[in-house]
Amino acid sequence: EVQLVESGGGSVQTGGSLRLSCVASGFTFDDHAIGWFRQVPGKEREQVSCFFSRSEDSTYYAYSVKDRFTISTDNAKNTAYLEMNSLKPEDTAVYYCAALVVWWSGAVNCQLPDYEYDYWGQGTQVTVSS
Repeated sequence: EVQLVESGGGSVQTGGSLRLSCVASGFTFDDHAIGWFRQVPGKEREQVSCFFSRSEDSTYYAYSVKDRFTISTDNAKNTAYLEMNSLKPEDTAVYYCAALVVWWSGAVNCQLPDYEYDYWGQGTQVTVSS
């Protein structure tokens, strides 16, 4: 059974840091890209970052988080991370990790709409206060 379980959310003040974790089971990152998305009530879910471990060129960051967030995976632990620094109130959202099956060889573009992703975690709340 494929499962993604996020953790690490919480409440911080502006300028603080959090590290989100996403433990995967039922598949490996060898053939799945990882995406992090976030959503606030009343708005569409937006992609924050994505990464495919077999293709470093695939790394994507949304402009709003570039140079503040870092995505990574630990394949030995089957865990993905989103390191978030210099947090701002506008980063407040529910954060989700998602997995995209990569069945093709060659270049991988993981910057995709949420409906393209195959598996989802339950989400973890991040709240940044001013």
